[in-house]
Order: sequence, then structure tokens, then C-alpha cells
Amino acid sequence: MLRVDPKQRNSLIEIVRNLSDRIDEARANGWFGEVQGLQIGLDAARAKLVSLDRTIRSSGSITKLGIPKIIHE
Repeated sequence: MLRVDPKQRNSLIEIVRNLSDRIDEARANGWFGEVQGLQIGLDAARAKLVSLDRTIRSSGSITKLGIPKIIHE
């Protein structure tokens, strides 16, 4: 999975806004097939934004995995 650079968050927000505007325009013009395609893109962009925000929040934390134990049989 590709990760979005946190510096690109504002660009991703603009993409979400643009897709929302295009969906509104497509609905107003009765382009229902276009609405469906744009909605798929909008859902994906929103999911990326949620994932990016989660990554930003957790980037300062360290996950302790512990020390592995070697078992001799």
C-alpha cells in the first residue's frame, strides 16, 4: 500500500473538496453514471485522508515489541 506524504495533506483535502463539487455538478446535470464513478474516487480519497491522519497521530509513538525468548527443545 502506498502511503501519502504528510506534507501532501492539504492537497488531499483539496482533492476531496474538488470531487465533492464535481459530484454536485454531475447530480445537477443528471449524469448519474459520472456520480457513481466520482463517488468511488471520493470514498478512496477520504479513506486515504483518514489513514494519513492516523499515521500522523501515531508517528511519535513507539510500539514496544518486547524481547523474543529462545526456547530450546
